[in-house]
Amino acid sequence: MTAQTDMHPAWYVLHTRSRFEQVVFDGLEKKSLETFLPKITVMSKRRDRRKKIRVPLFPGYIFTRSDLNAHERIEIVKTIGVVRLVGNKDGPISVPDEAIDSLRIMIAVDSPVETGTRFRKGDRVMVVEGPFAGVVGTFVRYRGFGRVVVAIEALGQYAAANVPEEHVERLPDIL
Repeated sequence: MTAQTDMHPAWYVLHTRSRFEQVVFDGLEKKSLETFLPKITVMSKRRDRRKKIRVPLFPGYIFTRSDLNAHERIEIVKTIGVVRLVGNKDGPISVPDEAIDSLRIMIAVDSPVETGTRFRKGDRVMVVEGPFAGVVGTFVRYRGFGRVVVAIEALGQYAAANVPEEHVERLPDIL
């Protein structure tokens, strides 16, 4: 990824609100902006039934192609569900076309695709589903397949809960 220095169209990563990837995708498409939301097929984890569903490969992120002129940039960031353009102090960082092409190939193949670690030790997280829903804590470590340990601080003491990974979401740094 490189910082954008000229006005040629390039791919950029947008951080979205939790579970707003499709809303952002649809909003940008309505604005005639080129977008890419890589999705993979997984088995749903509901207790009452199991079926295949399509989910974002990178939860909370979507790609858009733009030259980031003033008008387009404003249209992008004011789209419902967009949190920010991913970048550094120098501005948004572009993603090479080859990386997008590779992602397109990966999701077109009907075989499992796994992404890297979702959480790092010390990340502030919130449990969003299950009996611990609403609990805010600190990610401690992965524990077995699909389970994570979250430390919860109360009264200066720590308690740890072992919860399914899909029930936990990382909180933005600003919270």
